Amino acid sequence: MKIGDIVVRKSYGGDITFKIIDIMFVNNADVYLLKGINLRIEADSLSEDLQLVSEDNVGEIDKVFNKKVNATIKKILMSRIKGARGSAIDINGKIKDLQLKQEKYKEYKEYKNKEMVFGRPGKILHVDGDAEYLEVCLKTYKQLSLNAVGRVISEKDQPNEIVNLVKEIKPDIVVITGHDGMIKGVTDYINLNSYRNSKYFVESVIALRSYNSNYDDLVIFAGACQSCYESILDAGANFASSPNRVLIHCLDPVLVAEKIAYTNIENVVAIEDVIQNTITGLKGIGGLQTRGKYREGFPKSQYI
Repeated sequence: MKIGDIVVRKSYGGDITFKIIDIMFVNNADVYLLKGINLRIEADSLSEDLQLVSEDNVGEIDKVFNKKVNATIKKILMSRIKGARGSAIDINGKIKDLQLKQEKYKEYKEYKNKEMVFGRPGKILHVDGDAEYLEVCLKTYKQLSLNAVGRVISEKDQPNEIVNLVKEIKPDIVVITGHDGMIKGVTDYINLNSYRNSKYFVESVIALRSYNSNYDDLVIFAGACQSCYESILDAGANFASSPNRVLIHCLDPVLVAEKIAYTNIENVVAIEDVIQNTITGLKGIGGLQTRGKYREGFPKSQYI
């Protein structure tokens, strides 16, 4: 087997699909370093536990997640269409209830058909410790019609660079993620030293909150797989992973950002709605009520 090969682990029933990212020689044996294709997980394995698969042959967990990703994206796009229709239906109902004249109804309908209203979702800065995951995320942002800027920065360097990036890009929403995980054998779930990279996420959030303390002005998601959820929230994040110390999906941060970016600024998004928008759900993502970042405009320019 070589770097770049797609594999599953036999001892885990081929549940998760990995890519081989490095090979080390340890104790007279080749140890393969693995990275999840969809889940933000890194692992290592001996060759006898690995089985080569094609890129199209994904594990059972990946199949479930891929199906959920497609369904979630479809639901998001459909909800935007229904939302636009819904506003007209509500007003039409009021018109009927008030028994306005047919002429007024016709005038209103013609006005709505001009599509004079436009909107702007919040701008996103996504900082990721993994270039491949970031590429997948940026493609999904584009698919969801979101204005997102991505930067690949290793977890340990994120605290030193995040504020300058925010000053440069001026986002409404900041996503700080990458790889994380609990150190093998530890039992203290609150101690930051029990985690590979949680302390860097915490330090990044603290730096951002020192720069901008308003939770609704600058919305922050931080964390990765098994991250120290409580410490990240205490540092000042609006959303974090992982309440139950589970693996999170590559696109969970994207879907959190989407919900905030496309919620009207007049509304506070219930945390339950944000969690329902994710792939991993409440075991992997949590946070605080946060005001939306979507602004409606009127009238729409005739020159665009």
